[in-house]
Amino acid sequence: MIDKLENIRKRLLWRATHRGIKEMDLVVGGFAQEQLPHMDAKALLHFADILEIPDQELLAWMTRQEAMPESRKSLMLEAMLAYRPRLAR
Repeated sequence: MIDKLENIRKRLLWRATHRGIKEMDLVVGGFAQEQLPHMDAKALLHFADILEIPDQELLAWMTRQEAMPESRKSLMLEAMLAYRPRLAR
């Protein structure tokens, strides 16, 4: 089971860091790098669902150009959108 979860984490990390919009690669990917190792199977499934949300929607919610629909709200999604990557100087 542990090997299976590790494989899932690796696939989710790749998906999180290859979104298509660089800003979302940094936010979603950075959040994934920090949080995936701590996620259990249920949290991994929820994160996989979040990864299905189009970048344009996530970016609009993150920048508060649009309100996040109540049906999408979750602690994980709100934490991910609040995440700010540490950028090299």
